[in-house]
Amino acid sequence: MAIFLERTRGLQLPADEQIGLECPYCSMYAHMTPQSTPDVAAVLKDKPKHVGLVFQCDACHAPIFLRFAVKSIDADQAELFRNFVELDRAKEKFAFSYLPNNTEALFREALSCYANNNFNAFASMCRRSAISAFKALGENGKLRAFDEVMTARKIANIDEDTFAPIKQVIFDTMDDADLPLLNRGQAGVLLEILKDMFYQCFVRDAKLSRALKVRRFFVTEGGEKIPTAG
Repeated sequence: MAIFLERTRGLQLPADEQIGLECPYCSMYAHMTPQSTPDVAAVLKDKPKHVGLVFQCDACHAPIFLRFAVKSIDADQAELFRNFVELDRAKEKFAFSYLPNNTEALFREALSCYANNNFNAFASMCRRSAISAFKALGENGKLRAFDEVMTARKIANIDEDTFAPIKQVIFDTMDDADLPLLNRGQAGVLLEILKDMFYQCFVRDAKLSRALKVRRFFVTEGGEKIPTAG
């Protein structure tokens, strides 16, 4: 189904579909209702490669600006590609407090690059974040991280063509000039793989350790002895 900007009727969306995404303001996944469209006569006259449309989040009613590429233009209408770019992206959430300080700072910057669609700057910051994490993990830390990433790849069934640049970004030690160029899809996979790696290497360990300390505290407070091995 196509999206059109028509001279007489304005924006025409597919009748059986709605645009939905995670709102960058309320963080809810919600449908988006058209709120403001460009002047169609100007679009037909100027023939731009992209147009911007404002939608309203049905959850919080905030305005969301989306950019669409123009597929074709004739005398009475412009057809738009269905894919769009979110100019305001929802912030990625992560348990940053569990990361080593340097890794946290670098990963926050990586997510800022991702949110602004700077995917190759994002890749560079992901590599720096990973290197920082390997150092914090100590001896064999990189090997442990590699095992976690390979497990994630198996679980998600990521094909070799998609996985190869992800592995190169995280684990190769060459100069940044040799980093592969990532598209939106590859950057999204890199993001989820790195988040999982950090979670398995730092967050899970810290949360489990804290939970066990709490359990031990309440056991000893009750006068019970904690069994020990041997």
